[in-house]
Amino acid sequence: MGLAIAYIIIAIYSFALLLIFFYSLAQLNLLVNYLGYKKRNEEAPKFNLLDPKEIPFVTIQLPIYNEEYVMERLLENIAKIEYPKSKLEIQVLDDSTDDSVIETAQRVKELHETGLDIQHIRRENRKGFKAGALKEGLEIAKGDFIAIFDADFLPEADWLKKTVPYFKDEEIGVVQTRWGHINRDYSTLTRIQAFALDAHFTLEQVGRNSKGHFINFNGTAGIWRKECIFDAGNWEGDTLTEDLDLSYRAQLKNWKFKYLEDVETPAELPVVISAARSQQFRWNKGGAENFRKTVWSVITSKNIPFKTKFHGVMHLLNSSMFLCVFTVALLSIPMLYIKNTYGHLGWVFEVTSFFILSTIILFVCYWFTYKSIQGSSFDNFVDYIKLFFTFFSVALGFSLHNSVAVLEGHLGKRSEFVRTPKFNINSIKDTWKGNKYLTTKLSPNMILEFALMIYFLFGMYSAIPLNDYGLFPFHLMLFLGFGFVFFKSLTSKA
Repeated sequence: MGLAIAYIIIAIYSFALLLIFFYSLAQLNLLVNYLGYKKRNEEAPKFNLLDPKEIPFVTIQLPIYNEEYVMERLLENIAKIEYPKSKLEIQVLDDSTDDSVIETAQRVKELHETGLDIQHIRRENRKGFKAGALKEGLEIAKGDFIAIFDADFLPEADWLKKTVPYFKDEEIGVVQTRWGHINRDYSTLTRIQAFALDAHFTLEQVGRNSKGHFINFNGTAGIWRKECIFDAGNWEGDTLTEDLDLSYRAQLKNWKFKYLEDVETPAELPVVISAARSQQFRWNKGGAENFRKTVWSVITSKNIPFKTKFHGVMHLLNSSMFLCVFTVALLSIPMLYIKNTYGHLGWVFEVTSFFILSTIILFVCYWFTYKSIQGSSFDNFVDYIKLFFTFFSVALGFSLHNSVAVLEGHLGKRSEFVRTPKFNINSIKDTWKGNKYLTTKLSPNMILEFALMIYFLFGMYSAIPLNDYGLFPFHLMLFLGFGFVFFKSLTSKA
């Protein structure tokens, strides 16, 4: 390997590490915000829902597409929502293309006959996908406030009573609640998804919202002021994460968001890796698309402070961290050989300490979010250590798949909105086998993921002849992560 190539590899490797370090510092700042946050919900002005004059009209939108397995559960649950029937409307925005349409129509008819104001709304085409369905429903919505739930969400009966009152503050455009997980302990895959989402819904959402930084409506389990949606330019389907897009446009227009960590809305996590892949791809590509679409507006905005701009840029770059992590992983083996070939470049490897420091920062940050939900006993801490390194390994294993998504987003390559199949999994006894919405195709990335598993096995072996074990733990986690993703993809097919 020539010295010039070595310097290029070092430069790219160091730049990626530096970006990861900045990201971890941003997370640390959010942790400080999170820990310093004093609940001020009691101080906020609220509607008195005991006074009929103060009860606003609410529309609940249920955007669905081929949800045979969870439709009955969803409609039964939404029918139990406690709110005056004269002030509540439910729109079932059904873009389905299968037989579930007939069953849904029948169930909606039955609920309508009980006195519930519920409509089954069908479109001629899926233009704009979920954003298009929400936008079309909005045109005829009676409510001043629009609550949105995906098909796998099960809000408590008093959900509207806990969220609607905060809209008395006329500057609030959105109230978002924390996601819960009804099948958290179903498998290793669901546990690590719950772990990552819990960090987002505690550390990130509270950490940003408590200081007035931009947060995002999470696509579901939240409620919008209809005026805010229109003022921000309405739903747009030009990114795969229409929720993040509209959130930033609304906050750039000075609308405030209210995040309620104490209001949990249970939902179902994907239990099969192909479903998790499609969800991860959509979220990560959509994040990159929104960076491309919105970052300049954030940077040049004259009405938001520098710190809010910094956190906004880092937020929009969230998914791009996978690209940085994958770059560091891929170049770590050449770096190992550079270190042992060019002795005079040894000082460069001090930069590796940035990655170790970043990992320690994230370990500390995620512990505080984990214990806020799971508890802080010694046993919980031991479980946390195991879960953190399992999560870290599997996240590394997803880094190729998610990096492809991020690159497509940054390069402007358009793709369809691929929904995440739902399973109606409530306990370990339930099975996903036979679900007709599952893809039977193997991901083309699997071949590369297998090759990367072998590549990092070689990285582990390289430590022996070079007598340099500094990167061995990293290569071990990469080997296990890519192995997990490869073998789960191979075996988890319907």
